[in-house]
Amino acid sequence: MNQVFQQDLNTKELQPGGPLLINLLFKEPVELPDTQRVADVCRKHFGNVECREGDDKSVFITALDHMVEFEDGKAPVQFPMTSCMDFDGKTVDDFTRSQMWDCQESRDRILEECRYSMLATDFLTRGLSSLERANLEMDYLEALAELFPSCEAFFFSGSGKLFEAEEIRGNQIEGPDRFIRYAVNVRFFTIQGSDDMLVDTLGMNTLFLPDLQYHFRGLDPNWVVNHAYNVASYLLTSGNEIDSGETIDGIKDGDMDRSIQWKCQYEDALIQPKRPVLDINTGEYAAGNRE
Repeated sequence: MNQVFQQDLNTKELQPGGPLLINLLFKEPVELPDTQRVADVCRKHFGNVECREGDDKSVFITALDHMVEFEDGKAPVQFPMTSCMDFDGKTVDDFTRSQMWDCQESRDRILEECRYSMLATDFLTRGLSSLERANLEMDYLEALAELFPSCEAFFFSGSGKLFEAEEIRGNQIEGPDRFIRYAVNVRFFTIQGSDDMLVDTLGMNTLFLPDLQYHFRGLDPNWVVNHAYNVASYLLTSGNEIDSGETIDGIKDGDMDRSIQWKCQYEDALIQPKRPVLDINTGEYAAGNRE
């Protein structure tokens, strides 16, 4: 039976450019590798680095090839990594679990069996271009997968995506589309009491890019999910912005088709978290009220 969730937009508005929070999940406690090992692996994935241990046994990785400029100078971005801590999968609510499409069969087992976690995040990366940040974050993810062979899964708490670690280790995607695959969640909802459906993205605003939203009926939701991933990739890789009133290619027989144009407009998100989204009007399949 499908679960019924109550819409909640009373939470604080999601701020763009925030840190990417990567939770590494483990069945058993694990020690941080020594700083030399961390530096060697990270250097292989994203170039010149320095690595130091913090007072609380955390590790700070400085990516010297990736500088952020300020009015009074410049500084390299950093990647802090905490030591191992307890993890309780019960803190991941049913709403978040319902959108873990990449491991539906194993998500409950992972969240029950993994009792330990490490948090890997970033500092100053909001000053990078969207493209540079997306690539660097995923280089860091691949370094983490190599550094921690006992890691069972990666949980991106900002977007709610959960992946078994072996999928990350076996990744065949290159470039910034890795960010779209792993850090951006395309969510799907049905609207109770109607035939309406809603697809949206969560995670694009980490890169100062708009999340997407589709409110529709009578259209295959799998086609819409694929369309959302394609548009998200376009926004990241092209560097082009889509303004309110502009159109993008729609869908015909499951594929994007230039003969069909869908109008775009910035609106408030219909589903939490509260944030502005680029709403894509699906033409004859559109649902809801629009100006």
